[in-house]
Amino acid sequence: MTNEKNPWKTISGKLVYDNAWINLTEYEVITPAGTPGIYGKVHFKNIAIGVIVIDENGDTYLVGQYRFPLNEYSWEIPEGGCPEGTDYLTAAKRELKEETGFIAKSWTEILRMHVSNSVSDEYAVVYVAQDLTAGEAEPEDTEKLAVQKMPFTQALQWVMEGKITDSITVAAILKWNAMQSKID
Repeated sequence: MTNEKNPWKTISGKLVYDNAWINLTEYEVITPAGTPGIYGKVHFKNIAIGVIVIDENGDTYLVGQYRFPLNEYSWEIPEGGCPEGTDYLTAAKRELKEETGFIAKSWTEILRMHVSNSVSDEYAVVYVAQDLTAGEAEPEDTEKLAVQKMPFTQALQWVMEGKITDSITVAAILKWNAMQSKID
């Protein structure tokens, strides 16, 4: 890591859009090259939470849903939002139950990441949930979800083939696979 001084200078900022989940601010700036410019920043009001589900056989569970911004169907690990100030693990437990019905006794944090740091401040935390008890899923009104059980190796293959493109899911599956490879 480097301790470089911030080369950007902010002249002004104006809120362009705001809703319950995000806001968009447009900044008038002086760029690192010393020229005037504008920069848009999307601020996420929640921390992104992801959960890799691993059962006693090493299988995982992906959640499928139609993603409005992409106009495409997407397979992902269970994910959701954690309001600022809320414990990340508490939010992960809620999302797991909400999207899959599972309750897990064992939790391991494996990843923290900035999701798209060129345009947003979205931050994600990912856990692995194990020692599972099945229950009834409780999806939100905005979610029409399908849950699919598969060998973890198949989920990894889907990442490698580009069938899974969600950045949190891709990073989480690759990280968990690398962690397991170190154990073997």
